[in-house]
Formats: sequence, C-alpha cells, structure tokens
Amino acid sequence: MPRSIWKGAISFGLVTIPVKLFSATEEKDISFRQVHPKDGGRIKYRRVCEVCGEEIPFAEIAKGYELADGRMVILEKEDFDQLPLTTTKAVEVVQFVAEEDVDPTYFAKTYFLQADGPGTKPYVLLRDALVKTGQSAVVKVALRSREALALIRPKDGVLLMHTMLWPDELRDGSFAAPADTVTVSDAEVTMAESFIEALSGDFRPEDFTDAYREALEELVESKISGVELPEEAEAPQEAEVVDLVAALRASVEAAKKRREEAEQAKAI
Repeated sequence: MPRSIWKGAISFGLVTIPVKLFSATEEKDISFRQVHPKDGGRIKYRRVCEVCGEEIPFAEIAKGYELADGRMVILEKEDFDQLPLTTTKAVEVVQFVAEEDVDPTYFAKTYFLQADGPGTKPYVLLRDALVKTGQSAVVKVALRSREALALIRPKDGVLLMHTMLWPDELRDGSFAAPADTVTVSDAEVTMAESFIEALSGDFRPEDFTDAYREALEELVESKISGVELPEEAEAPQEAEVVDLVAALRASVEAAKKRREEAEQAKAI
C-alpha cells in the first residue's frame, strides 16, 4: 500500500472528515544520470556562491526574491512561518459546482482521498451526496506550503481531488486562433466529420502505449547486451496537403482499415 503524503480534514459544513492524501499518478519516464563518457563517472554539482566563491552547505541556503533593479530580498524560514495559511491541515469546501463547468485546463495534479479513522461514515456521506446531486466540491487546500484551489469529485467509489491552477496562472491562448478570414467549404467539413466518425469509439487508455519509451527501453537493453538494434526503414515524407477533401477521404479509408485490422487481431 502506498504511503500517504498528507493528512488533514475536509470541512463539510459542520461535519469534519479526517482524510489521508495519496498521489493518483506516477511518471514512467526512464531516468538518466549525467556521466563522463570516458570513464562513466557521475557528474556532481557544487552549490557555490557567485559573490564569494565559497561552497555553501544546503542548511545555510536561504530563499531570495530578486527585484527588477537587481536588489535581492532575503527571506528566512521564520518569515514563511508567519504567513497566514488557514488551510494548512484543512480542506475547506467553498462551493459546489457541476464538474463540466470547470475547464480541464485548470487541473494540475490528481490525488486519492482516503477516510482516516472515524472519517469513514462522513466520507461516504459526502461521496454519495456528490453522486446523487451530480456536483463536485470546490475546495481550498495547502500542500507543500502553497495554497491551491482544488476540485473533489467521486469516481469508482473513491473521492478524487484535482489541484487547480489559479486564474492568473492560465495564459491567454487567443493568439493561437486562426484569423477569421480563413474559411473551409461544406464538403471539407463533411469529410472531416466522416474521419471523426471513423475514429470514434469508447476511450480505453490501455489500448495506447508509449512507443518512444518502449523503443528507449529496447535501446538500453541492446546496449547492455551489446547487440545493436536493427535499422528501421526510413519513413516516407508526407506530401504537402493541397486538397483537404481528398486528404480527409484518404484518412477516413486508412482509419477504417486500421480499425478492421485491430478487430481481426483481437478475434484471433
């Protein structure tokens, strides 16, 4: 069983729900060490002060906020301890909303909430009430000395908590929108709809794999065994798309073929 990373309580009106917090995700990237290729020695870094040139122990390093004019404001641990963080050990429910009302762009990280000790019954109460009303709870919580908005919602009998970015942390994406002068024909839209329909289906994450990570793992294994990987044929370069309808028609046919091949493979 994984270890909890935080303990606190959800404030649900006058009801307090003791909970434990667990990470719901984990990165599967392959990690590498920085090494000297001649002898395989690992590269190490020293914490050196740019003013005096001395190596500084980690315990003696403080946080500094640099002003636009270059001046540095030094903040000590005592300064941070004085900051008002009322949600240090509490998950404060501030609003209930429909889940679809929250733009997924706000979501940062996902956690599992587990009832702690006597919190089981009020936990089930909140979970079932959210299910029956179709609502999610907007909360404020402090994690790693930083206050964040979060959304609590029920899924598969468990309460999930998605930490969220603050509104001023989202960038304005209007610059990426094409100009209003760019138009497409009805025929092009119809073919695009056909392509979408050909690839439509239930989302099954297990059907997809990280091809790059798999290739990287094979590369590492080949290095270990001393066997070189076979050379792959160079992928043909895609021609410039001129006729969108023709390109989409070809895409639809290719998508149908891939789906048929996948279904045949499953039947074997």
